[in-house]
Amino acid sequence: MADSTLDEPPHEMFTILKNSSKEGLGPRLGRLALQGRHAIDTPHYLAITSRGAVPHVSQDNFTRHTAINGVYVALEDYIERAPPQTPPILGFHNNDAIPSLRRFIALPAETLLVLGLRRCPPVPCPSANTSTAVKILTSVGFRTVDTDDYTDAALNLKPDIVVALGDVPFGQPRVGIKRVDKITDRTIAWVKEMFTMKADKEDEGADKEKLPAVFAPILPLSIGLQRWYIEALLGELKENMSGLALYDTTILEDIPDKLRHLPRLAFPLSSTDTGSPPQLLQDIARGVDIFTIPFIGAATDAGIALDFSFPAPVMSGNAPLPLGIDMWSSVHATDLSPLRTGCECYACAKHHRAYLQHLLSAKEMLGWVLLQIHNHYVVDRFFAGVRQSIAQDLFETEKEAFERVYEPDLPEKTGQGPRVRGYHFKSEGPNEPKRNPAPFKPFKRLDDHSEKIAEGSLPDSRVEAAELEGRGFGTVTE
Repeated sequence: MADSTLDEPPHEMFTILKNSSKEGLGPRLGRLALQGRHAIDTPHYLAITSRGAVPHVSQDNFTRHTAINGVYVALEDYIERAPPQTPPILGFHNNDAIPSLRRFIALPAETLLVLGLRRCPPVPCPSANTSTAVKILTSVGFRTVDTDDYTDAALNLKPDIVVALGDVPFGQPRVGIKRVDKITDRTIAWVKEMFTMKADKEDEGADKEKLPAVFAPILPLSIGLQRWYIEALLGELKENMSGLALYDTTILEDIPDKLRHLPRLAFPLSSTDTGSPPQLLQDIARGVDIFTIPFIGAATDAGIALDFSFPAPVMSGNAPLPLGIDMWSSVHATDLSPLRTGCECYACAKHHRAYLQHLLSAKEMLGWVLLQIHNHYVVDRFFAGVRQSIAQDLFETEKEAFERVYEPDLPEKTGQGPRVRGYHFKSEGPNEPKRNPAPFKPFKRLDDHSEKIAEGSLPDSRVEAAELEGRGFGTVTE
């Protein structure tokens, strides 16, 4: 039975099972359930995809070796040639009951699918949005997408949940007062546009149950600065809204009570905001329900096997424990133990550290596949422990213990990960160093003339064995 301490209306797809605070601000248990999809017990997370797939994990391994129940897909991944050319994803139509986007990316039928415009984390664009268009970064550079084109595409692709457009200042820690009014006015107009176009499709005969639920963005501004937008959400937009998309979790303290019953989905605000487990716990304490977590993929690319649990183990020494293990280190070259002691993921059950270290050193893609499977499993178990601690009213105590036992940040990257794509980062200008090292290096040049002769000449039959050994042609044995 739902335990609600607030005066909340019933919600068709999200139920609050336990609220730890009577004021509404605090960790809470919930369940996000849509027809035909896996129910997601919250707090939990959505796996971040790149062009529809979890990086390094093919769809067959996704089904066999992970327990991921929901994914986030960015339309930014697919529309690099629009509008001159119609992207394949928008020209793809199927005649069966499976929605176009789900069929296009071969996502399992039971996996929750959330669609937004920008990648997670987003790369800031050099120019600002306009009243009718949003700036994006595609694989061929910065582009502009019209707001009505995004809304139309999102509704036609039919994800389970779509994040409405907001004029979010990605990568900008501060927003000028003069720009605040523009940001809020545009966001109100864009959210209204989403709801209006959805209502039009219903009037045209579209099945309401097959149209996506809409999460309204909450801008990374104080509630006071975006009060007109909040009032619109509480008024004319309230009936059409199914959840909140957050870009700054600290403002949850001031969220009006009439919005507290809605599910809360958190996104990073900048490309450098990859997060950390302690930061997740801080946001859970504020009442965030669903997360997008960039540090999972960042750790995998860096060759780091996540190694933490909640509740934290008993601290055996004075030094805090690392949150992950650098698998590039040569100390693992002969280590036949699993990546993490007691882990039951596919990578730990079938392979060992020495094999994974070899795969990374040889630049074999299987190494990152196994790391990605392992890291998602660790985060799955982390959230399971969090939910159990909230149910037992032990979250605050175990959160403090976790912060004492573990280091605050993940280990630094030491090895070279997979090749970086141009849309993963923003160029800093001319003469910047290459992000990807050259795949091949020239042989060492022999500048000394005598060394060249020595390397190029072969010994004759009269040479002594000791000399052969000294020149590297063999070893003298007794």
